[in-house]
Amino acid sequence: MTLTTDRPAAQGQGMRHALMRLDLPCYVVRGQGRIGLTTERPADDSAVIAVAAPLTADRLGSAAFRKAHGVQYAYMCGAMAGGIASPDLVIAIARAGSLGTYGAAGVLPTNIEKALQRFRDEIPGLPYAANLIHSPSEDALERDAVELYLKYGVRCVEASAFMALTPHVVRYRVAGLCRDQQGRPVARNRLVAKVSRSEVAAHFLRPAPAAVVADLVVNGLVTPEQAELAEQVPMADDITVEADSGGHTDRRPMGALLPTILGLRDAEQARHRWPIRVGAAGGLGTPAALAAVYAMGADYAVTGSVNQSCVESGTSDAARRLLAEADVADCEMAPAADMFELGVELQVLRKGTLFPMRAKKLYELYRTYEGVEALPVSERLRLEQQIFRRPLDEVWADVVAYFTRRDPAQLERAAADPRRRMALIFRWYLGMASRWAVTGEPDRAQDYQIWCGPAMGAFNDWVRGSYLANPARRTAADVATHLMRGAAYTSRVWQLKLAGVRLPPSCTTYHPTPLSTDPGDA
Repeated sequence: MTLTTDRPAAQGQGMRHALMRLDLPCYVVRGQGRIGLTTERPADDSAVIAVAAPLTADRLGSAAFRKAHGVQYAYMCGAMAGGIASPDLVIAIARAGSLGTYGAAGVLPTNIEKALQRFRDEIPGLPYAANLIHSPSEDALERDAVELYLKYGVRCVEASAFMALTPHVVRYRVAGLCRDQQGRPVARNRLVAKVSRSEVAAHFLRPAPAAVVADLVVNGLVTPEQAELAEQVPMADDITVEADSGGHTDRRPMGALLPTILGLRDAEQARHRWPIRVGAAGGLGTPAALAAVYAMGADYAVTGSVNQSCVESGTSDAARRLLAEADVADCEMAPAADMFELGVELQVLRKGTLFPMRAKKLYELYRTYEGVEALPVSERLRLEQQIFRRPLDEVWADVVAYFTRRDPAQLERAAADPRRRMALIFRWYLGMASRWAVTGEPDRAQDYQIWCGPAMGAFNDWVRGSYLANPARRTAADVATHLMRGAAYTSRVWQLKLAGVRLPPSCTTYHPTPLSTDPGDA
């Protein structure tokens, strides 16, 4: 059945319908002076100009990734710190057949434990991951997270922001090693390492450092047999190549970074022959972006910013509305709370908030003065009246109360170091700015810190005019399904373009419609 007519609009709609049958080949045929598309093989093969092969969303990426993680799609919702990648989001994504990562970074251990209990009770047997973020200023948080992951049998951890391997991430990996019936090593604790530099990727592509493993054995944290197996197994099963993304980012271009890490993976894998998959993250907010990274060789795709605008994310409706209004250029770099002293920055939403400017001012003062006592009176008054909106001595009292519960060692170091004390005070604002965005504090709207990358603006442009333009209708499962289905659709369009077929503009882009009415449901 040829799905074309003499009317251009109807012709484009018919072509789109044929392309949307992702499970069937799409034939481009010539007949009676016209070009049309059909999903049925013509009786006369000479009429066939080109064919787009069947390509369903569950065939994109690596079959090995899908099998290893027990998922339907080679698609992952990455961690967003502070619980923004919430238990609700992780559970929804698990039930939709993909892998979601709980945003445990910056979350108190008691709340991490509550989330792990929910996963145990609500999605038993379904895949999920939990984030382990490198915390050079708060080592106890990294250690406590690993303790909980081992206690609750978390079988997949996404490691992020690591610059080198720490004993904690090595312990998680090595503590899950055992032998199968043939005596071969098995890694029960899967590690997904998010990297943006080759030198960091190299750490995870190789076995754990022998000295670190030996210390773990001495301290009774892993067994001698596990230490022996650690020599044969690389640190990670999956390497996520993170290009220009929201939050922590080096703003690397995907086109340069992904091939580099793929080549490094191939070289390292030849030495130990342990299969390691490479995925892509950062800037993925449209079907075309996902189709592009799959075409470049990515085994899986990871989304972030777009999920924050979904109803299951652990942020406020006010933040979701701001995200839904963002354009591609509405992002800016600002100092990161967890690595403030190191000058590390993260990417945040600029539109609708003064946070980037105010956070940069705090870092400038930190670099210039030895402590809050050394601040000029005019600067201190400006901080207290415009940014903190309370006396700095009161802020310090809150900092003391917070770290007394969470990490007293921080206070011990600050007692003899005025600049360290100033850093903790300034980090209070950076941390609270994230919290105000999460809770939707109306009086602090101009201080919202919302982690966001350019993918958010691209997503908004793509869904404009559709039901997903309304943030109240964005669910993580719908977004994942449309992105994956759209990536498959886009790949088929590209197949025909490469064959020299010109398609009308109305059918070259996948448009999200409610899943119950989308012809792609067939």
